[in-house]
This record gives sequence, C-alpha cells and structure tokens, in this order.
Amino acid sequence: MSQKKYVMAIDQGTTSSRAIIFDHYGRIVSVGQLEHEQIFPSPGWVEHDATEIWYNVREVVGRALANATKQTGMGLNHHDIAALGITNQRETTIVWDKNTGQPIYNAIVWQDTRSQDLVDRLAANGGPDRWRPLVGETLSTYASITKIMWILENVPGARERAERGELLFGNPDTWVIWNMTGGINGGLHATDVTNASRTMLMDIHTLQWREDICQEAGIPLNMLPEIRSSSEVYGQCRQDGLLAGVPLAGDLGDQQAATFGQACFEPGMAKNTYGTGCFMLMNTGTTPMPSENGMITTVCYKIGNEPTVYALEGSIAVTGSLIQWLRDNLNIIEASEDVEDLASSVKDNGGVYFVPAFSGLFAPYWKGDARGTIVGMTRYNTKGHLARAALEATAFQTREVLDAMESDSHVKLGELRVDGGMTANNLLMQFQSDILGVPVVLPMVAETTALGAAYAAGIAVGFWSGTADVTNNWQENHRWNPAMEPDERDRTLRLWKKAVTRTFDWVDDDVR
Repeated sequence: MSQKKYVMAIDQGTTSSRAIIFDHYGRIVSVGQLEHEQIFPSPGWVEHDATEIWYNVREVVGRALANATKQTGMGLNHHDIAALGITNQRETTIVWDKNTGQPIYNAIVWQDTRSQDLVDRLAANGGPDRWRPLVGETLSTYASITKIMWILENVPGARERAERGELLFGNPDTWVIWNMTGGINGGLHATDVTNASRTMLMDIHTLQWREDICQEAGIPLNMLPEIRSSSEVYGQCRQDGLLAGVPLAGDLGDQQAATFGQACFEPGMAKNTYGTGCFMLMNTGTTPMPSENGMITTVCYKIGNEPTVYALEGSIAVTGSLIQWLRDNLNIIEASEDVEDLASSVKDNGGVYFVPAFSGLFAPYWKGDARGTIVGMTRYNTKGHLARAALEATAFQTREVLDAMESDSHVKLGELRVDGGMTANNLLMQFQSDILGVPVVLPMVAETTALGAAYAAGIAVGFWSGTADVTNNWQENHRWNPAMEPDERDRTLRLWKKAVTRTFDWVDDDVR
C-alpha cells in the first residue's frame, strides 16, 4: 500500500464540479464544490461553458485540500495525495482548439435534443438500430456522435479546422484530463472505455473507434482521444498546479463510477443513481448483453489489462432536474429539499401523474419527440399533489427501467443499491421500494460516483489492492422495505403507463 494517506476524485457533473478526498476506508475527508451556469439558448437546447467548468475544477481542488483541515488538523497538498481519479457527465460534448486551449462552442449537454435531424439523417440508411450490435445503443440525441456533427456543421470553419488536425473532441473527462496534465503544453488527450462507449463511435467489442461510423458522420479520427482502461496511470498532473506530480490514474463515466463505488462487481448486481437524471446499471459480466427492451449495452469498467466488464443501463433524462424546475420555473418551493415536506402535506398524489419528458423519453421508450405532460388534475388538486407527482415520477420511471432490464437479463433483482442527492428524500425512497416491490439500500458513503473514480485511481497505484478492498469498505446505511399492497401497486402503475402514452409524438415536425 502507498505511504500516502489519501486519494482525490474530481466529479465533473451536470450541475456542479466537486473534488472529494477519501481515506483508505473510503470515508470522505473533505469536499470542494461549485455549481456552474445552465444555459438554455432555445427549447430543447442545453449548454455549459467549458471554460467555466475548468476554472471551477481548479477552484474545487484547492477548496478540498484546504477543507481537509477539519478532519486532519491541517490542510493537505499534493504530497499527501496518492492518486487522482476523474468522473464526469457522460455524452456532454466539448470541441476545442488544441493550440489555444479555447473551446470553439459551448459544451452541448447530454440532455440536449437539437440534433434530432442529424439522428434522422443517420437512421435513414438502416434505421435507428443500424449500429446497435456494434455500439450497444439506438441512435438518439443522447449520444455524443450527433452533438459533434452539429458543432462541425454549424460553427463557421469548424469542419476545415478539424480536418487540418487543429481541433480536439472530448467529453468532460477528456477536457479535465487534458487541462490537468498540461493543456496546450503537452496535455494528454485521453478517455476511458466507459466514456468512449457512450459516444456511439466506439466498438464495444474491440474497444476501438469505428472508422466507418466516423467517416459516415463526418468526424475526423484525429479529433478523438486515445482510449484507455478505467484504472491505470495515464500520466502526472501538471507541475504548475495544486496536484503537481500526482498520478492521474482513474477515469469512468459518472454512472459506471457509481456502479464501481457501490461494489456491484458480480453479474446481476445493480445500482440506481438519483441525480439530474436517473441511471440504473446492472452488471452483466464479461460478455456484452444485447437488449430487446430499450436498454443500453455499455462498458461497465475495465481495470488495467483485466477483462472488460459490461452492463445493461437504463437512462432517464429528468429526475432531480424536475425538482429544480419546480423550484426555478414554477417557484412552488424555495429550495430543492423543501419538496419532501410539500409532497408530504398530502396523503397521496390525488390522481395526478407527471411525466417529465422535457428532453423526450429515454429508456425504455427512446422517443425524442415526446414532451412532458401532467394528467389527472381536478379542482381538488394542490401544489402538494404536484410535488408528490413529481417525486413519484422518478420512482415510476425507475420501475419501467427495471422491468426492461429483468426481461433482458432474466435475472430477478433482490435489492437495489442507490446513491445520489435524491436518496436524502425519505418519501421518494420509500415509494421507490413500494413501486419496485424490493428493498432499496443506501450505503454509508452516498457519494459513490466520486468514490468509484477514487477507487479506480487508487487500485492503479496500489493504494487499494483490488476490488476486494472496495467490497470490504462498502457498508449499509439504511434500508427501505416495500409496504404497498400488490393490487395498489398494479393500479398506480397502470395509470402511470396511461399517462406516458399522452406524451408521444407531441413535437410538430414543422417546428422541430
């Protein structure tokens, strides 16, 4: 084991960037966190300022090192950190000039739906599933491929610059890695297999970029980062930074990192992360499992030269962001945590069902032209019923994903491990257990996304010996057991599914 006592993870998420320092037992030592601006230029468009994200990453690293004083009695520096791991919002697309380090356009966020016309163009020759056997998912606006295409086709001069080798593409992990390791002064242009598997440009069997797909999409191969494993030493952090010389040794997309942090290392184990969106992953072992029910076949993780581990994933676009919408757009709560008290002010949803298809419907439907709807309202209803329906929407969507996943895998889930900010909502977690009919289990360390990236980095440098250490560190914090009668569960699920059908085919083709 390394003589250094700590590992840091940078968690570059959809709404904020965090740096978290962990000790050898996987316990949080300190945290630094900053939110960044959410930019909505047009309906369905979601952007971030990549430069702001990089500034925030540097700031939160400093805050985490300084805040360690509370736990350790002194601030920490790079001499105390054995390794750095990166985790990030997947699919979000950044293109920048490798000579200046400046993005040529805002980051196009994974939720963004502007590229539906490009999806339709690619699907015209072979249908939306034409590349599913190779890349594991259906063509949609979710993946990075059409986001890159949009930038190359809409930013003046971008295609020519890309063909001359001047531009680089990366998801936020690659953007952070490049900057952390030197940027224009020799920064590493790299990603890991989990993030690459969500671009629709990597063959999930060979773990290599597909030249034929890139060619059809008009994406020069020289834009793409080198694909590495999730746990290996990529390089050292830049000498003029706060983490000078620290090995950058782990990289996973946020949902795969959470699966790793939840110690879901055996086939059939599953976790669900409740954040801006909601993402369930089930470990399926070392063989990729095709889905017949709208799930994504994705890389789960790869440790060094060990065999690649795969997963089925169900991705839900809008969960935590729906609560933010209640707060920021409707102003019916002052803070996100107020939603539980408001929802608890009524005994049930009062017949109201809220389907938040703000970015279309993701798994298991994959309908980009769906739009959000609230059904079942009467004069009786209050804002409490709306708040409760918003919370229940997360649980209903998760149930539909689990049903599809169990059908694909032929595995009946015994319990669901959960993490993310919304797990602090007891009302939601109890309803989730009720509607699933299985226990919902929260670990002692709920920050499993950052923890998974830390474990991957620490394993690469010998700070932890392997996944057995991760399993030994995992501890249960709380368990919710189902209490709903089966007849009531079936009734409310039936009404939910009826509400979902009201969202279909809502977008007018003339104004898309």
